[in-house]
Amino acid sequence: MTSFLYQLFSWDPTGWIAPIIAFLIFLFQIWMFVDAIRRGEYIWAVFIFIGYGLTAILYFFLVYRASGGGALTGFELPGAADRRRIKSLLADIHHLDKPHHHLQLADIYFSQGKLDKAEESYRAAYERDPNDEDIRAHLGNCLARRDKPQEALPLLEGVCAANPKHDYGYTLMTLAETQAATGQVDRALATWRQVLALYSYSRARVQFAELLIQKKEYAEARKNLEEVIADAPYAAKFSRKRDAVWLSRAKSLLYSLPK
Repeated sequence: MTSFLYQLFSWDPTGWIAPIIAFLIFLFQIWMFVDAIRRGEYIWAVFIFIGYGLTAILYFFLVYRASGGGALTGFELPGAADRRRIKSLLADIHHLDKPHHHLQLADIYFSQGKLDKAEESYRAAYERDPNDEDIRAHLGNCLARRDKPQEALPLLEGVCAANPKHDYGYTLMTLAETQAATGQVDRALATWRQVLALYSYSRARVQFAELLIQKKEYAEARKNLEEVIADAPYAAKFSRKRDAVWLSRAKSLLYSLPK
């Protein structure tokens, strides 16, 4: 990089063109570095960080453009889109105060890990429309994550009784977790069986196996853990990333099972 800058500055007869070019290259490098982080391309991010403009240019053509990045709006810091959306929703709430605006705002806070703000907005949505399925399910999920399982249970049970496939089974899985958290192991096992009759999520199989181990039902637990491990190599890339923690837990549990 030093030799590149030396040649650049030596070429500049006026003394001000080279710094501008160098600054523009630096901004481009930062843009590509942030994009690589957002996409999870951490190896590229390292090389962009330690390299100079050439690595960033390679990333631009091989990854950014190839994935349709050219259709994006351009450089922005992580979280900028959420901040704009939050501002827009707060304005909508001020003028219209509709339940779905509170729900959308709560979902953003939840995705950011701001569970206290998420709960506040979910409750506001629930006050305005206590019959909405998504509002009840998402509030129940938030309460479960905030260690308030007794409050979460009736909300989750109501939604799952009417629609077990709500949110592709994720609400049903949260119900099973909440039942287990309140000591209702047999009910949780029954709910996990219901989940697995509809879906084959690693998250469901592993937590189902954990409860089976508590009940000393080792054979069925082993079967489910082995299925998680056997299916892992054939999962889609996004699924492998999502389920990595469950695969690791499955291996650990299987190793600890009595022979």
